[in-house]
This record gives sequence, C-alpha cells and structure tokens, in this order.
Amino acid sequence: MAIGRRGFLRLFAFTPVALAPAVFASAETGTALRGKLTKVPGDLPALQTAEGKLVPLTGDADTVGVLGDARLAQADFEVIGKQDGEKFTINPIYTAALFAYKNGKRLRVTYWCDVCSIRTYTPGLCWCCREETALDLQDPDTLDSK
Repeated sequence: MAIGRRGFLRLFAFTPVALAPAVFASAETGTALRGKLTKVPGDLPALQTAEGKLVPLTGDADTVGVLGDARLAQADFEVIGKQDGEKFTINPIYTAALFAYKNGKRLRVTYWCDVCSIRTYTPGLCWCCREETALDLQDPDTLDSK
C-alpha cells in the first residue's frame, strides 16, 4: 500500500505527540531514597539514610551540580531513581527527581533569578544577567502552575 506525500506527513505529524506521554511517564518513575545530603570519602555526594548507611549518589551533570550546592549540605533530602550496585543513580534533571524537606514539607529544588524572574533547576549563574541564582524550594504541586 503506497502512502502519498500528504498521507505520510499526516501520519508522522502527530507521532511525537502520541509518544510523548509514554516517554515522560517512564522517565519519572523510580525508587525514592531519603536521608541527609552529605558526601562520602573522595568528595562524592551521598545520602545518609535514617539507618546510618551512606549511599553514594550519581546522575547527569545538572543533577550532580545540585548535589554539590553548599546551601543544601546536610539537608533532609529525597532523590528519585534506581539502585545501581552500591550507588544510587538519580533520574535526569528534567524529571523532577530532587526534593528537600523544610518544616516537614516536601519541596522541589529550584533556583530563581530575582533580576530576570527566571527559574532554573541547577545552581549557577543566570543565563540572562549572569548573576548568581538563589536557592528557591518550591511546592511541587503548585510549581507547574506558575
């Protein structure tokens, strides 16, 4: 069966939209691990669980950037990902896999530029004004509605 040019375009025009929910759904799954954000010998980021076990953490470069943020040192922290041998691999930064607890409330780790009103998810300089972004913990239920 031959598909004409117009039929071909119609067939593939909606394919990414149809597949997007499956891609994002699979990227956001995983196991939660909670503990105190710290480091293991060798300066690698880790979580110290309530049982006292140190679990080394790994992830993409942006995620590791968050784990190295001194403002989050010793924070009650939760990561989403999977156990990978002795290490815990955190899901990619775009999947919302990093949370800190403040006053018992689970908050997503974000960064905010007061000058440009730009939100990012990794610490560093604002891409617009080049000023340092501020740590800005946000309620994950209301963050996407802003």
